[in-house]
Amino acid sequence: MGKTITFGIPCYNSAEYMDHCISSIVEGSGYAEDVQVVIVDDGSTKDNTLEKANEWHRLYPSIVDVVHQENGGHGRAVMCAIEHAEGEYFKVVDSDDWVDAEALQDLLEKLRSFVSFQTRVDLVVTNYVYEHMEDGKQHTVDYGFALPKGKILGWSQIGHFNMTQYMLMHALCYRTDVLRSCGLDLPAHTFYVDNIYAYVPLPHCKTLFYLDVDLYRYFIGREDQSVNLDMQIARINQQLTVTRIMIRAYHLYDDIPEKRLRSYMIGHLTLMMSVCSVISKMSDAPDARKNLDDIWHEFKRYDIRMYNRARHGLVGTFTNFRGPVGERVTIGIYHAAQKLIKFN
Repeated sequence: MGKTITFGIPCYNSAEYMDHCISSIVEGSGYAEDVQVVIVDDGSTKDNTLEKANEWHRLYPSIVDVVHQENGGHGRAVMCAIEHAEGEYFKVVDSDDWVDAEALQDLLEKLRSFVSFQTRVDLVVTNYVYEHMEDGKQHTVDYGFALPKGKILGWSQIGHFNMTQYMLMHALCYRTDVLRSCGLDLPAHTFYVDNIYAYVPLPHCKTLFYLDVDLYRYFIGREDQSVNLDMQIARINQQLTVTRIMIRAYHLYDDIPEKRLRSYMIGHLTLMMSVCSVISKMSDAPDARKNLDDIWHEFKRYDIRMYNRARHGLVGTFTNFRGPVGERVTIGIYHAAQKLIKFN
C-alpha cells in the first residue's frame, strides 16, 4: 500500500511530551498503513528523545520511521522529513502539539478520495486550536467566509482573510511534490521558519480545499517556547531573518498574477513586518531600532509597491508610530489585541 500522507515530527529534547504527539497520529489514524510518521531527532542531547523515537519504530515499523541528524534547528528538521516522506501529502506536527483523532479520520478520508480518483489538490487547509495552558482555555482559528467549504478551489475563488486567519503551518497539508519543487529552503538554527513554510509554496499550489475540522492542537504555555513573548524579544534578529527571506521570495505585483492570492500574501508579509516592528520596540537591545529601520529600508529598495502597501496601510501605520509616546501606543495596541484575540 502506498502512503497517503506523511507526518513530519521535528524533535529536539522532546522526550517529555513527544509520545502524546506521536500517539495522536498513530492511534488516531487507527494504525493506518497508508500513514507514515517521520520522526526527526534533531541532535537531541539532554534526554532520551532518540530512544523513544526508536521504540515507536520498533512497535510500528511499517508506520513510523526515524531519522537522526546533527542539530540544525526546526527548519532543517522539517526539510529532512520532507526528504524522507513517502506520502502523497505532507504535514508538520511539532512534537509538543497533537492532532484530534476524529478530525484526523476526516482528513484521511478526504485525502484518500483525492488519491483514489487521481484528483489533483495541492493544498488542504484545516482549522487549528490554541490550547492555552495558563487558563485551560481554547481558541479556534477557522477559515469560514475566507474559504468556501468542501470545494476544490483556485485562488480566484478565495475570500477575504482577516488578521487572525492567516494560514500558518498548523493549518496546512501540502502535496509533497509541491514542497519538493517550489524551492522551499528553511534556514538552519533559526526560529519562526514556519512562516516561510506557510508562504513560499503558495503560488505553486494551483488547487486547494478547505476541510472545516479542528485538526491541529497547538500547545501554548512553555516558558522556552519560541512564541513566548520573552523568547520573541530575545530572538528578534531571527524574526528579522525570516521576514527578509519572505520579502525576497517574490516581487508580488510582478510574480503573482492571481489578485486574491497576491492580496493574501501581501497581507501576510505586512503582518510579519508589523510583528518585527512591535517586538523591536519592546527590545532593550541597543541595535534593535537600527535593525528595524534597516529592514524597512531594504524592503523599500527591493520593491516600492510592496513596501508602500505594508508600511502605509492601517496595520503598518498603527505598528510604526514614532517617538517614545508613539512606541508606547503601538505596544499598548499590540497587548490589547493579543488579550482580545489570544493570538501568538
